[in-house]
Amino acid sequence: MAVSLRGCDELIPREEWQRKLARSEATGVPLRIKLGLDPTAPDIHVGHTVVLNKMRQLQDLGHTVIFLIGDFTSMIGDPSGRNTTRPPLTREQIQANAETYRAQAYKILDPGRTELRYNSEWSDPLGARGMIQLAARYTVARMMERNDFHERYKAGNSISIHEFLYPLMQGYDSVALKSDLELGGTDQKFNLLMGRHLQQEYGQEPQCILTMPLLEGLDGVEKMSKSKNNYIGITEDANTMFAKVMSISDTLMWRWYTLLSFRSEARIAALQREVQQGRNPRDAKVMLAKEITARFHDAAAADAAEQDFVNRSKGGIPDDIPELSLSGAPLVIGALLKQAGLAPSTSEANRLIDGGGVRVDASTISDKGLKLAAGTYVLQVGKRKFARVTLA
Repeated sequence: MAVSLRGCDELIPREEWQRKLARSEATGVPLRIKLGLDPTAPDIHVGHTVVLNKMRQLQDLGHTVIFLIGDFTSMIGDPSGRNTTRPPLTREQIQANAETYRAQAYKILDPGRTELRYNSEWSDPLGARGMIQLAARYTVARMMERNDFHERYKAGNSISIHEFLYPLMQGYDSVALKSDLELGGTDQKFNLLMGRHLQQEYGQEPQCILTMPLLEGLDGVEKMSKSKNNYIGITEDANTMFAKVMSISDTLMWRWYTLLSFRSEARIAALQREVQQGRNPRDAKVMLAKEITARFHDAAAADAAEQDFVNRSKGGIPDDIPELSLSGAPLVIGALLKQAGLAPSTSEANRLIDGGGVRVDASTISDKGLKLAAGTYVLQVGKRKFARVTLA
């Protein structure tokens, strides 16, 4: 129960889950724990791993975890939290994304002890007759209690009939898999409860549901999202990953520890007390950054990323930076930054110069009209972008 409750938002119903755990312990039969993700984008970010971490924790206790890829439900599109209809993906897009999801999920879950399933296995054979029979097990009135549907209807925004099918199909996944527990974000509560309802309709013992909070992104305000550019992609290079973790606030760090670290709560509490008693919070943040980086790379890459971060913070030049050759000397600094790939445009390069964010051979540049003659230069933009350019 302690592992289940760590960092969770809700466990519904708690008493039922406790009974399931006790029965599992008494019989030696592991519980079936399900997490479904729709492959609607090609990559998973660290925010997605909050529920995957919980799966791994329960997997390590000996239970059966089912990583369900929603290749069928992706074609409908999850309406959760949306005020417009989500455009459906093609089967080709879904298949390509599903392959990357599988590979990325196995960076956290133990592949040898994970049941990998695709919901097209039972959804495609359902057919029109089965879909109608399934739809008969829920009412429109209950469906309209869902917040996003209710708000869209009240605002006069359209709701397509196929969107009603999404929670039904996600719930039917729980029937097909006979799950004991389903995990999801807080925005998935309606869909998870649908699984309980449909399992009862089909004569099964209903699953419990465990919702995890949505992880705040690097800004500490909005939930982690690629569209808000406040995310850490789990396929990002080690140096970038480490530096991004180091950029979060000292306050947000502790929430990330609870939701992302595999350290025990007792160890985290002890570390927090040390910081309160005067230890530099940067030490704790380095430990978190190294743990996360090592999880998606390895311990050696995490150590190297720490050293790279130290070098950059001291104004030093990392050992491994891109090298390229350009022609056109003498070249104005803004054009040089654009051609070197350190700025998307000359105007953006000039804006960076105005902000004091551009260095040439460790010297800060303030003159946007500076022309560089033929030679080799180390260009730096911000704290993390470098290039060694030979200009001819």
